[in-house]
Amino acid sequence: MRRDAFQAIADPTRRAIILLVAVQAMTPNALAEHFDSTRQAVSKHLRILTECELVKQNQSGREIYYELNGDKMKEIDKWLEQFRKIWESRFNQLDDVLATLKKNNP
Repeated sequence: MRRDAFQAIADPTRRAIILLVAVQAMTPNALAEHFDSTRQAVSKHLRILTECELVKQNQSGREIYYELNGDKMKEIDKWLEQFRKIWESRFNQLDDVLATLKKNNP
């Protein structure tokens, strides 16, 4: 089953993994230390994040390190940007209404 990035980030554990690997590349064992779950459960989350291209694998000797895929995160940010513009416009309209109310009711 092919998942998209938004399905991957819908899970709170996967979002926490993304935050951890955004700071530094980590092995599955190092990541598992941050959660109250098994290494196998963390590996399952990593498999989904890798499948959705949110994290990348780098082999270093016998260890596999996972790191954030910034390009995929930029795609998500670009999609969210349209909503950011709508929210900013609405907040600006709210500021105008509040300023008018304040001016008319000193």
